[in-house]
Amino acid sequence: MQRPVIIGGGLAGGAAAARLAVLGARPLLLERESAAHDKICGEFLSVEAAAHLAALGFDIARLGGAPIGHVRLHAGRRQAEARLPFRATGLTRRALDWALLDHAEALGAEVRRGTSVRHLADGAAVVADGQIDGQLLLATGKHELRGQGRDATGTIDDLIGFKQFYRATPALSAALAGTVAVTAFEGGYAGLQCVEGGRLNLCLVVNRARFRALGGTWPALFDALLREPGLALLGDAEALLAKPLTISAVPYGYLARPRSDDRVYRLGDQAAVIPSFCGDGMAMALHGGRMAADMAAAGAPAALFQARLHGDVARQVRLATRLQRLATSPLGRFALVAGLGAAPAVLAALAKWTRVAPEAVAETASGGWGRGPQTPIDGLVAPSLEH
Repeated sequence: MQRPVIIGGGLAGGAAAARLAVLGARPLLLERESAAHDKICGEFLSVEAAAHLAALGFDIARLGGAPIGHVRLHAGRRQAEARLPFRATGLTRRALDWALLDHAEALGAEVRRGTSVRHLADGAAVVADGQIDGQLLLATGKHELRGQGRDATGTIDDLIGFKQFYRATPALSAALAGTVAVTAFEGGYAGLQCVEGGRLNLCLVVNRARFRALGGTWPALFDALLREPGLALLGDAEALLAKPLTISAVPYGYLARPRSDDRVYRLGDQAAVIPSFCGDGMAMALHGGRMAADMAAAGAPAALFQARLHGDVARQVRLATRLQRLATSPLGRFALVAGLGAAPAVLAALAKWTRVAPEAVAETASGGWGRGPQTPIDGLVAPSLEH
């Protein structure tokens, strides 16, 4: 087989590199950043994500994440709370992603940090000093590689994302102990939770029209957020970044359609972008990374991988996208809070329906390729491949 060349060192890329190393495939991972860095992410590590990491021999407990067992949903002055149907962890991507790359290296992967891929050409990754041939696995997260842009047709791509860390005040520590708080507001939603080191992570998205109506600046948007009861306590908290991280034009709801001429494995957000309102993108990235490693090591064509992954995540992405659209409408915000307050079991159902099926997680974690339905490739059903 060709040497696997993984472009991007996030969760999908790191998971693929670690698994390929265990399989003796000598993977090469190219990561454009030279040091650990923050990413715009809710940093909510679910039980499924933890299971995938454990299957890779990675111990998340040593990173000191904050335990999360409840969710609280705010919409104006309405509030509802429920116990999560699993135990989660608040853990920064700065800590997790870099530690996973170190883990992959310890297993035998070659990781080149500070190496940017300019584009792909004739099945090779083009870098500053030449090109690197191999079986390409594209795992650049929300960022596009030149010439490999995702088709945003039908997605929610008019949102601007922001992320800021805060030092927790005693009042915020008490209010958020073991809880992720989600506030739905006009034009967007925000998640607030504890992460390691006694910090808070505020991550939010707002549509462009609402952002412009508020003045088009972070201070103006933040002032509006402080008028939301679910976020008012942030007014006394100290911001830890000089300015928030920002990102835009992320195609929420995107699904890569398998094609018979695919030659590149597409992982993580390059394969599927699930809205974070209730979806679990971190677990999906790890799931796809592990599955890609097993299939690439077995010599499976990229088209077959995309079909299998599409079958595992398409239903969940579509449902989460519909729920995100609902959460940004006034009637939808009311319905979500009222529904959760009246029947907390609704949360367990939503969590189940917007996550990779447990049987697919279990099979991938044990070396299988998932149990999602076969997905047509250019009108033909992908054939099975013995492994």
